[in-house]
Amino acid sequence: MKNKIVVFDLLFYLALPYLIWKFGQEPLGDYYAILLSTAPGFIYTIIRFAVERQFNVTGMFIMVSLFISTLVDILSGDAFTMLQNSVYVSAGFGLFILGTMLVRKPLALYFGVDIAYLQGQKREDSLKLYRQKNILPAFYFITAIFALRGLFGAGLKYYLIGVYGVQGYDRILFFMKVNGWVFGALIAAGFIYSSLKINEHLESTKIVDTKDNNVAG
Repeated sequence: MKNKIVVFDLLFYLALPYLIWKFGQEPLGDYYAILLSTAPGFIYTIIRFAVERQFNVTGMFIMVSLFISTLVDILSGDAFTMLQNSVYVSAGFGLFILGTMLVRKPLALYFGVDIAYLQGQKREDSLKLYRQKNILPAFYFITAIFALRGLFGAGLKYYLIGVYGVQGYDRILFFMKVNGWVFGALIAAGFIYSSLKINEHLESTKIVDTKDNNVAG
């Protein structure tokens, strides 16, 4: 199943946008070719959202970010402005995610709760567990990676626009996708780390409970 997701991600987020840009640039113009190239990813995300039934914090974040990004693209008016505006949107999301850390509600914590819920865990139980002092820092760490992805991605795209311009949109698309893969791997590693911390906490809790039971017996 995971292999299929990777293939679909490559198809809808990279291959189809590239083909639409390459063959649509001349008849449609830069702006409409780029705008149309975002359609496969938009439709694919909506379908995955519905199929996986992500009606939770994770799903809502995806949908809101998708809506804002698409609305900004449509309102941009020309290709260069659209690329520039996507930089601001990425930076804005990065700052928003950073803000969730400052108000002590790291976004990754709620992503983790959603993942646990899909595995059959109650949300309130997961929230209580993940807020333990030896587990919570892991979710701050993951949230920081999410924030860095938005901010670094904005800086990288700004640089790429300066180097390649609108005509190099296909190269910008490729480098941004590679950037997404790198940060995706870091985020996955972060969640693996959080799982290890959770397991350590649960194991230590079991040991304490066992000792207490032995003493009581």
